Amino acid sequence: MMSIVEILKQDYQTFPINQTYSIYADDVYFQDPLNKFSGIDRYQKMIGFMQQWFLNPKMDVHDIQQQENTIKTEWTFSWNTPLPWKPRISISGWSELLVNSQNLIVSHIDYWHCSPINVLKQHLFGDNSR
Repeated sequence: MMSIVEILKQDYQTFPINQTYSIYADDVYFQDPLNKFSGIDRYQKMIGFMQQWFLNPKMDVHDIQQQENTIKTEWTFSWNTPLPWKPRISISGWSELLVNSQNLIVSHIDYWHCSPINVLKQHLFGDNSR
C-alpha cells in the first residue's frame, strides 16, 4: 500500500486531474488566501473548477515532507487564465496538511509567497514577480 506522501506526489503530477479524494476526511478543512470551507464535496468542486477553467495547469512540487501527523509541501502552481490574452499566472507557496489517526487528511491550509493582489496584477500585466 502506498503511503499518503507517495499518493500526494503522484496526485501533484497530474493536478488537478485524477486526484485521490479517498485520502481526505469527509469534513476536511481547507483554507487559502481566497477560500475557507469544510467538506470533501466543496474541496472536489474547487478542484473541478480549476480543472474546467484553468488552461495548462502545472503543479511543481519542490519539497514534500512528513513529520508525525503533519505533511508540508513547497510548490509553484501555474496556469493560463481563459481571458482573451491568456496570461500565465504563477503562485508559489506551501501547504500544511494535518493527518488524523485513520491516516486521512483533516486539514489542508495553503500559504502563498505572494498576495492575492499580485495574482490579480498577473492577470492584467503578466507575471512581474521575476
